[in-house]
Amino acid sequence: MFGKLFHLGFDAVLLSAFLAGLRRSTGLTPALSQVPNKDVRQLCRSYLEMGEYVFDFAVVVCGRSTSFERRH
Repeated sequence: MFGKLFHLGFDAVLLSAFLAGLRRSTGLTPALSQVPNKDVRQLCRSYLEMGEYVFDFAVVVCGRSTSFERRH
């Protein structure tokens, strides 16, 4: 039970980080203005902000690694 819950949580974080990367590279983002409930909209906004944090963290970790290099 705990393992499945952890797996679903990890997948949710990966999806949020993917959406953050999509927003950064293309400017596309989910249309939260179409979510009718204000509380659910705020929950979605917080979920997307978590993805931004995870994405930024991954960029910093990979930027410090010798396994990655910047190409322009």
